[in-house]
Amino acid sequence: MNRSALTRALLAAGSLLLASGAQAHPHGWIDLSVNVVTDAQGRVTSLDQIWRMDPFYSLIVFDELRNVADATFEEGLDQLGQDIRANLSAQHYFTSVWLDGEPLALGEVSEYTTYQSNNRLVYMFSLPLAEPVALDDGRLEYQIYDPTYYIEVVHEEQDGAPAESALALVGDGTSCTLSITPADPDPELVLQAALLDKGEQGEPELGRYFAETGHIDCTES
Repeated sequence: MNRSALTRALLAAGSLLLASGAQAHPHGWIDLSVNVVTDAQGRVTSLDQIWRMDPFYSLIVFDELRNVADATFEEGLDQLGQDIRANLSAQHYFTSVWLDGEPLALGEVSEYTTYQSNNRLVYMFSLPLAEPVALDDGRLEYQIYDPTYYIEVVHEEQDGAPAESALALVGDGTSCTLSITPADPDPELVLQAALLDKGEQGEPELGRYFAETGHIDCTES
């Protein structure tokens, strides 16, 4: 497979997205599902995530991958997955995690896959914590967002609310209350994002103000 040809195709897909998107941020979105994985001792070991890219961007990428003459569609998806992982690694995988308000260190992703499902580009990966942490009577929270707010990340929805499958606790030995809090950005930040042109960036960490928060509350379990 010619890596440079594939890279050019993906860059072209990105350029098309930039040219076709609206002026205001965000320019696309990701539908998110999270499995918080625990071991037999009830310690959190990883946040396993499924990202479903928006239909428009997915269509562009798929069309470009099919036009790479010296790579199969599956080879293109594999290479795309490698590129996504490399880019996300430099940005902490868009993920911040806290236990009782204290930030937790993250590990590096080694398990990931990229595939097509219902005409959507899907990226699935397991993000380990640097060290397993016991939930005990604590409260774990996370946010997953693009700091530039170029892409909006939202949990999977059903009937206008986060779907039950959007956040799950997987493993043994832990029973906690799960919930997802919507973002509540200041109206001035909403206006700022709406006025940003395609090549402009807002204040640092703009995306944090538009991020939903996942809660795993074990204080009353």
